[in-house]
Amino acid sequence: MSTDRAVSAEPLLTIDGLRVRLGGATVLNGVDTETDRGRFVGVVGPNGAGKTTLLRTVAGAIPPDAGHVAVDGQRIHGLSSKATSRLVASVPQDTTVAFEFDVRTLVEMGRNPHRSRFGRWTDADAAAVERALDRTDTHQFADRGVTTLSGGERQRVLLARALAQDAPLLLLDEPTGSLDINHQVRTLDLVSDLAAEGRTALAAIHDLDLAARYCDELLLISDGRVVAAGPPATVLTESAIRDAFDATAVVSENPVTGTVSVTALGDDEAPSGDRSDSVAPRPAGSGSDGSEP
Repeated sequence: MSTDRAVSAEPLLTIDGLRVRLGGATVLNGVDTETDRGRFVGVVGPNGAGKTTLLRTVAGAIPPDAGHVAVDGQRIHGLSSKATSRLVASVPQDTTVAFEFDVRTLVEMGRNPHRSRFGRWTDADAAAVERALDRTDTHQFADRGVTTLSGGERQRVLLARALAQDAPLLLLDEPTGSLDINHQVRTLDLVSDLAAEGRTALAAIHDLDLAARYCDELLLISDGRVVAAGPPATVLTESAIRDAFDATAVVSENPVTGTVSVTALGDDEAPSGDRSDSVAPRPAGSGSDGSEP
């Protein structure tokens, strides 16, 4: 669950004026944000808004056309792949694994950024792998081939590999997408615990209720721009959801968790007249380059 956490003065993640074009289209346009250490930040928005592209750019997989990404003061796109992997660990939405590795071997790959080419396996490496298997509840799969697992089980294994990587920034693309209800909650509990321990997490989350329940902050992205940023209650307002998702929704408080709950309405369920929001979303910076549509 989201809690107030002490953070250092310097942000762990800085995104400044990020602009990305793919296939001739502008996917991200002037994205600016800063994230402190020990925060769990959810990236929300409609399909095609640029959430996955943002994560892949932060991970160094996509070079920006303008702007930069810095993690712990280092610009990601000027680093080697190995140096980037010591700063950023990613859990992709696609859980496909091309080769028939056993689970333990796959998780052990998370230690590669910390080892030289001919470096010996250390007690610290072994401890990191065991800790990752335990925390993701995947120790039971350790000797199985990863291709024999279900999609949800593979997703937990990929999370274990990312944890073994021991990077200060963890990126997750729809981390609950293929999980059952039990493991959705356990996975987000784990990510929240990691943030409480000082790691920073940036996750694209489809389920707005789960995002509001677990994240310290949200970035609402629409048409490649951050249109609102801040605590979930200030971002997930009815007007913001209407503008970003082109959907009518009722925003209320979950009586059990006390967090924001979003109920989407169909055309025949929409209330008559305009509803006013109790808290308006805080606009986020959109950068100086507004030339692209």
